Amino acid sequence: MTDLRIRAATPADLDTVLAFWKTAAEGTSISDDRDGVERLVDRDPEALVLAERDGELVGTVIAGFDGWRCHLYRLAVHPQRRRQGIASALLAAAEERLVRLGGRRGDAMVLVRNEAAHHAWRAAGYAPEEHWRRWVKPLTC
Repeated sequence: MTDLRIRAATPADLDTVLAFWKTAAEGTSISDDRDGVERLVDRDPEALVLAERDGELVGTVIAGFDGWRCHLYRLAVHPQRRRQGIASALLAAAEERLVRLGGRRGDAMVLVRNEAAHHAWRAAGYAPEEHWRRWVKPLTC
């Protein structure tokens, strides 16, 4: 895996990331647009972590910390690059970042129907907490 490069996204990467998510990420988010990802990178320049191999984007994860909780979103690996340790490398970098910021526990947003993701998160040491339920309310129309 020495040819895998892990780095923070820059504003120049945003269109590539959005296109990548259409292929590699399961589901969509209200924030999956240029403005949403741009706000993320502007607010926290190290939160969007990229994995590249030979100059090609092969994986992403968002590692956000609000000063109290650590949140992991958009762990995505290109379908043809899965099972090569990319997700593990991304999560290791994300966890290192979160610990450096003072985080003590990471929580991940994982779609219920995404069984492949369940296996990946379990392999990384994460487990569902069935006693919690996510509640959402769109703040914009």
